[in-house]
Amino acid sequence: MNNFEPDSDLENDSEFDTPSLLSERFRTYLPVVIDVETGGFKAATDAILEIAAVIPGMTETGELVIEQTFFHRIVPFEGANIEAAALKFTGINPYHPLRIARSEKDVFQALFKTVRDAMKAQHCKRAILVGHNAHFDLGFVNAASERHGLKRNPFHPFSCFDTATLSGLAYGQTVLARACAVAGIAFDESEAHSARYDAEKTAELFCRIVNKWQQLGGWPVQ
Repeated sequence: MNNFEPDSDLENDSEFDTPSLLSERFRTYLPVVIDVETGGFKAATDAILEIAAVIPGMTETGELVIEQTFFHRIVPFEGANIEAAALKFTGINPYHPLRIARSEKDVFQALFKTVRDAMKAQHCKRAILVGHNAHFDLGFVNAASERHGLKRNPFHPFSCFDTATLSGLAYGQTVLARACAVAGIAFDESEAHSARYDAEKTAELFCRIVNKWQQLGGWPVQ
């Protein structure tokens, strides 16, 4: 078993010496909810069309809350594969003349900086991706990082928090819309498959589960 630890240069950074409630909750990891909308299922070859990241904070009473959302439409990288079925599913037209999009490299550089700034603010040493079927999103994030040779990717390279698994445990549902319904979170099917909307609903679900566990007396561990 590979027990990956945070970057050593971050461990020695004095900015992280004072713990926060959030950093203590997840072993110095900052959970960041990510959703990508893509041109297919293969991270190495298929385009990323949209990405959203929702970054939480924690109240003085230990309640997890949403603090900020990052969202960008992305210009497909040169040579990217885009399946017609994927566009039909998401409703995204990557070639629309009024679509405001940025290059994949620029978007990921901005995303990584936003996440690292949040890590510093929360005294965390590494980010961990939260997603609904999270390994799908993590695969695309890692592929984009490698494709552009981006340094200091803030996300753990293989571990993640999967809300499909967590909601299966907490609510008996693994589909995002159904889990939100059971959790009492409003979900508009017509808005689904937008990276921003899906990331925000996934973040609400994650916060609801974490906070419910605290309310039930599961945290702090006695």
